[in-house]
Amino acid sequence: MQEDVSSGAAFAHAAGDSTAPASAISIEQGLQAAGVGKFQYCLFLIFGLVWMADAMQVLSIGFSAPSIAQTFGVTLPQALQTGTLFFVGMLVGAFGFGRLADRIGRRPVLIAAVLLDACFGVASAFAPDLTWLLALRFLTGIGVGGTLPVDYTMMAEFLPSDRRGRWLVMLESFWAVGTILLAILALVAVRWGPDAWRVIFFVTGLPALIGIVLRLYVPESPMYLNRSGQPDAARAVLARVARTNGRSVTIAPLMPDHSAKPSLFALFSSKLRRRSVALLLAWALVSIAYYGVFVYLPLKLASAGFGFMRGQEFLIVLALVQLPGYALAAYGVERWGRKPTLVGFLLLSALGCMLYSLGSATALVVGSTLLMSFALLGTWAALYAFTPEVYPTGLRASGMGLAGAVARFGGLLAPTIVAPVMATHFTLALAMLASFLALGAVAIVCVDVESRRQVLE
Repeated sequence: MQEDVSSGAAFAHAAGDSTAPASAISIEQGLQAAGVGKFQYCLFLIFGLVWMADAMQVLSIGFSAPSIAQTFGVTLPQALQTGTLFFVGMLVGAFGFGRLADRIGRRPVLIAAVLLDACFGVASAFAPDLTWLLALRFLTGIGVGGTLPVDYTMMAEFLPSDRRGRWLVMLESFWAVGTILLAILALVAVRWGPDAWRVIFFVTGLPALIGIVLRLYVPESPMYLNRSGQPDAARAVLARVARTNGRSVTIAPLMPDHSAKPSLFALFSSKLRRRSVALLLAWALVSIAYYGVFVYLPLKLASAGFGFMRGQEFLIVLALVQLPGYALAAYGVERWGRKPTLVGFLLLSALGCMLYSLGSATALVVGSTLLMSFALLGTWAALYAFTPEVYPTGLRASGMGLAGAVARFGGLLAPTIVAPVMATHFTLALAMLASFLALGAVAIVCVDVESRRQVLE
């Protein structure tokens, strides 16, 4: 899709015009001139493919554990250690690769993370014993954790401010696609009996293998290049974006930016401390609530006669309900702003959580679960769109990586915080989860910036 040249046209000259631009332009003006079109759509699909694969990797934990236990003759809790190690790996990968992306560049980290994701993910299918499997799932988790912050950082840095929010939200919708495909895969894999987990791990690693090849064609972020003192290289990337989008423009010279690369502690400097603390708190609270709602709540409901809610068919229904949640979040972040959209989805999630306490009728329980799927995944989408926008280029991937690590830490804490209360005091557990979500909304209100239509620093 081509668009008319926007305000950035003032800084780009039609091809063949030998008149040089009068003054240097910013990266944002260069992005406006290069436009939004085929290049961004390709980037969206490349990142979305691996995001879909990552969803399958994360959600495969529950479906693979029973056959792992059968293959190696261990208990189900022992088999579920593969999931624990996977989440620990994601924590390490999100933090480590996010920081590396700000130090050495987005592109090399982008390729390295997906290489780990794909190679160790597929290798997991051939693990000869449980020890090997635990090690391979940990390494796969590092790769998966590393792809998430870098993908969103890269996508944000190739989009002009007036289009960035909805694109970042819609990238999250590939999670729903991965959920549907994983549910179908799990239904098919049961035919392999004790080897079902091998089929699941092999297939879930294939999209990332394809992603390795595709990501070789992704250039370095022009924003990172310019911030690293390479304005000519950044300009060349913007020219490539313009050509791919079918725009006959010449990108004017860029205003050079030789800013020093800040340390990780700059995330908590006087300028950024408030937003970092508030955002990290929101990521932790949403993560704990998410795993409480979608892991421990279904276990409790299954024991009360709602076992069908843990099946693959119901998982597909939950994923389909997420799609309109993403669509509303994509509309909301541009129409109402990032913070109002996030607060609205968080409060709706809290309300949906408390609806379970009104009774045990099937329609009420199923309706509450569908509402939670709609609202909580809309929350995640808006959170992933908001977070990279509030940090400067030198700290953007680090901020996303730290947020991703905190989310994984929240997932690891959920068994300790949620599971015991859910098992003994159902209504109290619901109130606790709803309180986490409401506190998450308060944390978002405390963030000291609204990034709708703001130019990235």
